[in-house]
Amino acid sequence: MKELTIRAISGVIYVLLLISSLYIQEATIVLLAIFGFISLAEFSILIKLKSFVQYIIFIILYGGFWYICLQNINSTDSDEIVQILLVITIFVNLILIKDLFTSKKIPLFESKRYIATTFYLSSGFVFMLLVANFQNKFTPLLLLGGFILVWVNDSAAYLVGKNFGKQKLFPSISPKKTVEGFLGGLFFACVSSYFIAKHTETLGSTAWLILAIIVSVLGTFGDLIESKFKRQANVKDSGVIMPGHGGLLDRLDSIIFAAPFIYLFLRILHYVP
Repeated sequence: MKELTIRAISGVIYVLLLISSLYIQEATIVLLAIFGFISLAEFSILIKLKSFVQYIIFIILYGGFWYICLQNINSTDSDEIVQILLVITIFVNLILIKDLFTSKKIPLFESKRYIATTFYLSSGFVFMLLVANFQNKFTPLLLLGGFILVWVNDSAAYLVGKNFGKQKLFPSISPKKTVEGFLGGLFFACVSSYFIAKHTETLGSTAWLILAIIVSVLGTFGDLIESKFKRQANVKDSGVIMPGHGGLLDRLDSIIFAAPFIYLFLRILHYVP
C-alpha cells in the first residue's frame, strides 16, 4: 500500500509539472530540455556510454531548435534542416524496430551508441519541442494531446492485460505485455481521441484518431525497445528519480519514440489539402 501511494504521488507530481509548464512557451522548452538531459543520462548508463560527447550533441541539437522556436525563424534553410533530421531519425527508429525482431541483442558498437543517443533519444525531444511549436506557433495542446494518448494507452493496456491478457505480445523482451492489453490500449486511446479533438479544438476528430493509432503502435514499440535496452543492461528500471516508477526514461520512452512520427503526420496534414 505504501509503495502504491508513493507511486501515485510521484506520478501526480510528474503530470502536474508537465501540464503546468505547457501554459508558457519558455517553461515548456526548459522542462523538455531538463527531461531530455536526465533521460539522456539514464540512457547513457543503460548502454554503458562513458562519454560527454552525447551531452554536447544534445545541447547543440536541442539548443539550435530552441533558438528557432523562440525567435520564430521560418526559413527554407531551417525547414530543410528539420526535414533532414526527421528522415534520419525515422530511419534510425525503424532500424531499432528491426532489431527487436532480428537480434537477440541490440548491437551496441561505439558508433551505434552515438547514433542512438543522437537520433533516437535527443531527436525525440527535439520533435516534442517542434510539435509544441508547430509551424513556429506555440501549440502546447498538440503535445499535451500526445501525452494524454500515451497515458491512456499505457493505463488501459495495463488494466486490460492484467485482467484479460492471455496471449503474450513479446515474451522475450517484456513478459507482462499481452496482445489483449495492446488492443485494449489501442481501443481506449482511439476513444479518448474524440474527447481530445472536442476539448482542445486543435485538429479534427479523424486526425486525432489517426494520431491515437500512431501513438499506440509506435509508443508500444518505443516501450519495447527501451525494455530490450534494460534487459541487455540487466536492470529493471532506467533510473530511480521517480519513486515507484523508476527512471524518467521509463515514463517517456513511448512519447520519445512516437514524437518524430507525430511530427511527420502533422506535416503531411498541413501540406496535403
